Amino acid sequence: MNLAMQESLKAIVARHAELERMMADPEVFADPSARQRIGREYSDLQRVVEFSNQHTAASSELDDLREMLEGENDPDVLEMAKEESAELESRLEDIQTNIELALIPKDAAEHADAIVEIRAGVGGDEAGLFAAELLRMYQRYAEGRKWKFEIQNTNDTGVGGIKEAIFQVQGDGAFKRLKLESGVHRVQRVPVTESQGRIHTSTATVAVLPKADEIDVEVKAEDIRIDVFHSGGAGGQNVNKVATAIRITHNPTGVVVQAQKERSQNQNRQVAMEELRARLWDLELRKQQDEISADRKAQVGTGDRSEKIRTYNFPQGRVTDHRIHFTSHQLGQIMEGELDEFIDALIREEQALKLAAVTAAS
Repeated sequence: MNLAMQESLKAIVARHAELERMMADPEVFADPSARQRIGREYSDLQRVVEFSNQHTAASSELDDLREMLEGENDPDVLEMAKEESAELESRLEDIQTNIELALIPKDAAEHADAIVEIRAGVGGDEAGLFAAELLRMYQRYAEGRKWKFEIQNTNDTGVGGIKEAIFQVQGDGAFKRLKLESGVHRVQRVPVTESQGRIHTSTATVAVLPKADEIDVEVKAEDIRIDVFHSGGAGGQNVNKVATAIRITHNPTGVVVQAQKERSQNQNRQVAMEELRARLWDLELRKQQDEISADRKAQVGTGDRSEKIRTYNFPQGRVTDHRIHFTSHQLGQIMEGELDEFIDALIREEQALKLAAVTAAS
């Protein structure tokens, strides 16, 4: 283990002990937000500390074995010691690999739920139909993982498609697994309205934002303007007589969000505030990533919604992710939400890139 990694481990062990003391502090225990923040950091460091303790114990055992063998001449003892020594060295290599993986910089939104936006792109009605299919695909994926899926806002095209949809996904690893879906999704197929059987290309954009808790993003009352207006869709007498839709403008950044799906102002206000916090947190995370070039190089793609990331070719029944040059010929299953093959491959690639960046910096 090189000196830089030893220093990193020493700092993590010290911070872990400090957090343990803080968790025992009555003032911290009485503050729910501080308790949650400190508990989360403590949990993240726990695994690294365990690996560090394992490495220390195995190293000490190997040193003791070598010291015991000094001056030993018995062939049987030496042979047995050689095997044990090889086993310990192999164990140390495995532990060091685990430490290197554990030291990969964690995403600040590692534990966040996700807010996902899908928008029809180029291709007219066909783009709207494809956007609706992507919405259904992600809903199926969330259901398969037992995540909570909740549509917050949709804007239909009137022919079975959508202009845009915003939905929230709550569950363990939701943002971590969905974040690499951000970008342009391209479909190639013959539209039902095409009489001559020509293949058309259409697109839809996906943006995945981390859902921010109040402890992650503070939104000051003086920084926002809240407008109340009548909903524009179906809703019966409630829509006609009572203004329930909410639009929130964040003055410092110019970010605007709105919610009108719920039937009360308070519910729509809560939905809009969640989306606003998510957008502001996303802006801050992107700013941090732009400032750290090594982290940007360690990403699979930029997460930019203008980046073409995947093509769904219906005539050939294949789906290709252009970032990792990965192709599957199970298009039907993928459109039914079986995305783990792609998402697991993307996560492995990003992990490998980050590990390479950490190793190079050590």
